[in-house]
Amino acid sequence: MKIGIVCPSHIASRERHHQSISVLESLGYEVKLGDNVYKDTYGYLASEHERADDFDNMILDDSVDMILFGGGEGGNELLPYLNYKNMIKHPKLICSFSDGTTILNSIYAMTGLTTYYGQGPGMFNDLRYYDYTQFRSHFIDKNISEFTHNSEWKTLYSGKAAGKLIGGYTRNFAMILGNSKYFKYDKYAKYILFLEDHKDFSGVAEVSSYISHIEQSDFIDNVTGLIFGHYSENVPIDLLNRLTRFGEKYNVPVIYTDDFGHGVNHAIFPIGVNAELDSANHKLRFI
Repeated sequence: MKIGIVCPSHIASRERHHQSISVLESLGYEVKLGDNVYKDTYGYLASEHERADDFDNMILDDSVDMILFGGGEGGNELLPYLNYKNMIKHPKLICSFSDGTTILNSIYAMTGLTTYYGQGPGMFNDLRYYDYTQFRSHFIDKNISEFTHNSEWKTLYSGKAAGKLIGGYTRNFAMILGNSKYFKYDKYAKYILFLEDHKDFSGVAEVSSYISHIEQSDFIDNVTGLIFGHYSENVPIDLLNRLTRFGEKYNVPVIYTDDFGHGVNHAIFPIGVNAELDSANHKLRFI
């Protein structure tokens, strides 16, 4: 498999990229870097046109099987410049996390293609067994039907749910539910929402406000369940209570897990895939 690495949301570090590329190549993958990953045209980022060009060039390169990119800030700037028609004609595996939430969900909404949330190039700097088994299961073996745990799941509200998986980093997903013409969900479909945040970026009150924004959108009528990822080593009871209230308010199952997010575990969630959640028995199936 040939992996194209781009940087829609940050300026790449040559040192960190060297480590990531070395590990990927040692695993047998060929790596191609975008032309503008080290550019700082704006001081804090390459221009949106430079970043979008890198993305589109990877799409058009039929030797590239996967596009992999990390987080940061500013990925939403690319949405008007991404060539969604090319993505349909030249489908790739596209995987990211954090700020990549905006791009991943927009690509899914605009093209109908499954995108993947949970990992970026940085995970390969310190590759862990669980992370690589997730990578292989989704992208190499392609035989994953049930979510594999690597942490204890906390049932915050019991129940069963079915629907398409959708979500990502809480702030980005809340923002994209606004007036973005690049994210339109199916008003007749049901969705299992997965969200994650981290104490280093958002306090519990901030996370709660993002969730409230989601609750105040029409999208909430389509949500059948919620899976919330790693927030901190000792998750605050206030956050767990907030998530519990979400379940009680909408009568949907709610789970807290350390299996994905900005922690040590980086499970992968396929955006747009149909799934079934059983929060009482700690099961998530892809169907």
